[in-house]
Amino acid sequence: MLLLTRVVLLSALCAAALGCPRIISRSQWRARTPRSRVPLRTPVPYVIIHHTAGNRCYTQASCSEQVRGIQNYHINKRGWSDIGYNFLIGEDGNVYEGRGWSTRGAHAKNWNSRSLGFSFLGTFTNGVPNAAALNAARSLIQCAVSKGFLSRSYTLKGHRNVSLTSCPGNDLYRVIRQWARFKL
Repeated sequence: MLLLTRVVLLSALCAAALGCPRIISRSQWRARTPRSRVPLRTPVPYVIIHHTAGNRCYTQASCSEQVRGIQNYHINKRGWSDIGYNFLIGEDGNVYEGRGWSTRGAHAKNWNSRSLGFSFLGTFTNGVPNAAALNAARSLIQCAVSKGFLSRSYTLKGHRNVSLTSCPGNDLYRVIRQWARFKL
């Protein structure tokens, strides 16, 4: 138990040193095993921001439940091998590992092989994610750059910039348009 505590502490210190947010692992949110995985060649040049268009969540328990529901929907209804996003962001300030850094997502057709997909948990057409979620997302982008998974010269896009959709919601879209490296 002491060794596990030290490993968790070292992991948190490493994440803090890299400017990474707290990432809830697949085992922590009790993910299903993916049917298959396709490697993602990194660093990728794009990060694409989404929203899940569902309920918002404010605790690790409720966000984990939400992420499991999204994974079930993506696998059972869409026929995908796993949850579509690389990471999901809750209003509890945590980031939830989806496909992770090195597995190709299923979040934006024709863009999955060259992007990371980050999705906010909730609907953000009328209202924006709270400061904890927005800070976690910005930190996650910097973490991806510092770890070499996202190009230092990356471009940030909203899902609607690469597909015919209203995602990531009008209000969230207005926010990310102000972020560094956003381009239509």
